[in-house]
Amino acid sequence: MIRVLVVDDEALVRTGFTHILNASDGIRAVAAVSGGLAVRTVRELRPDIVLLDIRMPDVDGLTVLAELRCMPDPPVVAMLTTFDADEHVDAALRSGAAGFLLKDTDPQQLPHLIRALSEGATVLSAQVTRTVVDAYLGRSAREPYAIRLVARLSGRERGVLALMAEGLSNMDIGDRLHLSTGTIKGHVSAVFEKLQVDNRVQAVLLAERAGLLGPSGNGATR
Repeated sequence: MIRVLVVDDEALVRTGFTHILNASDGIRAVAAVSGGLAVRTVRELRPDIVLLDIRMPDVDGLTVLAELRCMPDPPVVAMLTTFDADEHVDAALRSGAAGFLLKDTDPQQLPHLIRALSEGATVLSAQVTRTVVDAYLGRSAREPYAIRLVARLSGRERGVLALMAEGLSNMDIGDRLHLSTGTIKGHVSAVFEKLQVDNRVQAVLLAERAGLLGPSGNGATR
């Protein structure tokens, strides 16, 4: 059972997400609270995933994210966002957010996104993917620092990173490369360490900055 906590200042949003999640097989919304109760509720209920609004009147979502990331064995956190909250995307990525979901995400897609998060995949709602990437990259050319970090990766690790960029879980990557899930986990950990990042979103965007995932990028394995 995937246990999810919904954090949003709007009661209608909390109710809607709770209803959708509880109607999905293998997923349970353990609570739905406003931002001021988020950290305490996580400590009490230990959810696997937290869906966290970026902007709330009682406490800033980025503040909550930072506190959650400091916990031992923190939950996976995906930010709930709208198009008018783009200015917060960069800070959330740097603070360890594992994905971004629009508040009006298709109800039929939400359970699939939750399962992907639980399997370690990066989740970006299709409508905001380009906005997120452009905001984070600043529409800039390749950055030397990112290129140096990516150069540390082996050919196999670059291949794993390229598949991570497709949003595949460890299991899916293993199936694609004919490797065990445990082996893929090892490669993912190595990628994080060499790129000096905390999660898949940061790793993929750093690879974009280095040009690894563009038309001239090299995602081949060896």
